Order: sequence, then structure tokens, then C-alpha cells
Amino acid sequence: MKLATIGTSKITQQFLKSVKKTGKFDYIGAYSRTKEKARQFSEEYGGTLWFSSLEELAGSKEVDVVYCASPNGLHFKQVLILLQGGKHVICEKPIFATIKEFDTAVKVADEHHAYLFEAIRNIQTPVFKKLKQELPRAGQLRSAELKLIQYSSRYDKFLEGEITNIFSPKFAAGALQDIGVYPTYVAIALFGEPEQAVYYPVKLSNGIDGSGTLVFTYPGFVCTILCSKIAHSDAPSEIHGEKGTFRINNSSDIARLEWIDAHEKVVHPIAEHFEEDDKIYEISNFADILEQDDKAEYLRLRALSRLVVKTMEMARVRSGILFPNDHE
Repeated sequence: MKLATIGTSKITQQFLKSVKKTGKFDYIGAYSRTKEKARQFSEEYGGTLWFSSLEELAGSKEVDVVYCASPNGLHFKQVLILLQGGKHVICEKPIFATIKEFDTAVKVADEHHAYLFEAIRNIQTPVFKKLKQELPRAGQLRSAELKLIQYSSRYDKFLEGEITNIFSPKFAAGALQDIGVYPTYVAIALFGEPEQAVYYPVKLSNGIDGSGTLVFTYPGFVCTILCSKIAHSDAPSEIHGEKGTFRINNSSDIARLEWIDAHEKVVHPIAEHFEEDDKIYEISNFADILEQDDKAEYLRLRALSRLVVKTMEMARVRSGILFPNDHE
């Protein structure tokens, strides 16, 4: 399958390096707002095509799949054009800001026999899958604390008066959208849709959330999610049950799982992997779905994405954080 990309940032570069490791896609070319930048990026990674028109990319018979890593607020309009051209799309997280956008895009994808994926790597890792398999071992769940607290170098620019995309409401960004999506995925993939979702943001001077606490309520327990781009912590995340506790090193780079029995109170290693490039798992899964036309797995991932979008939008809007997408 021939792959093209939208976006020339570090995340796209990392994605293409992971693609090369898997050998699952053939990189064919890049889109950028200027043809020269698209050409330079494409050639750097072995592509032979470059586009400065989304319509031209969507209409190209040389492209099967497009990876979209543009700013969050541009996802919907760009993805819609690609889907209307019959292209399969892998859209970087968070896929969309609103459930209306998600449902509209899915409808267009189905009409054009295209698949739409959200690139969210943490739930594809072997250690996360082991956690999901082992979860009943904890017995009745009573609480969970999922953390992703990573200081952003772009916050320094914000403090100097420069508003980059990731701290801009215009581009549907902020702490919850940018990194809160990782622990939110973990919670919903493990526990399902919460009964209630409430977000307590720490807002910056322009109204965007620099950090925040997201609280999910479930029958018998509460899941608390901490996300921040204006502080840093290496504290692990935990899931507490009456029989014991599961501990993971991180909510995004899930590489280590431990078990602590409620009576023994001894830490037991359960799973660990040493593959630093965990994007290879999601890429391989997306490629397998496309090659095998695995609709069951595709619909499972799509339903999970929809729940995450729905839950995050509800919590965000209730907290008073609004994007241009909400008004549209």
C-alpha cells in the first residue's frame, strides 16, 4: 500500500521512521502548503511525489493511505477531503474535537469505502494488552489514578508571548486534547464509558488549559486523570482493586506493568518490553486491518475512538473550554 503524509513536523518524521521499520507501507510522497517544502520533505524520506493541493492528493491514483499530522483544528476539513477522494486515513490524535465531526467523517468514509483510523499508540502496545488481560485479577475496582504530566518546551514560548498551535484554542489544543487523550484512552479501553466525566482545568491567560484534572465515575469506583503541559512528573499510574494494584510506568509510553498484592504488599513485575519505538504496533495493526479487510477490528477501534471523542468533548465544554469547531 502506498502512503502519503500531511505535516512535516517531528511527529511525521517519527511516524515515517516507524513505517520503515515495519515494512508495511511504501512511502510515496508528502503534502505541505508550499510545493517546495512538500518536495523537500518527500525526497528526504524517499518519496517521489509532492502536493500543495489537498484535492490533488485526494485525487491521486498513486496514493492509497494518508497519514494526517496537521494541527488539531485542521483535522476535520483535511480528513473529509481525503475521505471523499476514497483515501484511507490515519489521523494523528486527537482525531477530532467534536462528536459531530467524528460522525460526519465516519459517514463519508463509509460512503467512499474508506477506513478512518486514529493514531493512538498506547493501547496497541503488548504491555497494555497484558494489562487488559490481567485486569480481573484486581477484583472489584475501587479507584484509578492515570497521569501524564510533561512540561512542554513550547510553554516557554507561551510565557514569552508567542502562542504556538498546541496552546491555542483556535487549533483545538490544550492539555486535555494534546496529552489528556492518552490516559483517557487507557481508562475507556479498560473500563468503558464513564457514567459521568468532569474536567477541572487550570486555564492560562488565553483561556486554554495548561493542565487539568479529569474525573470519571464508574459503578463502585472513580478514575482520576491528571494531565499537564506546564509541569513535569515521572510518577507512575495505578489501578486499585480490592485484591491488589496494577502499576504502569506511564500513560502514553506503556512499557512496564507491575502487580502489588493487597495482602503481600510486594511489587511483582508482570510485563515489560524494550522497544522504544512503540508506533510500530499501531502501524502494523492498521496495515493488517487494511490488507485483510478486518472489519471487526476496524469497527472495534472506531467505536473506541468515538467514545473518547464524545467523553472528552462533554467534559471540555462543561468546563468552559470552547473551540471554533464547537460553534461550527
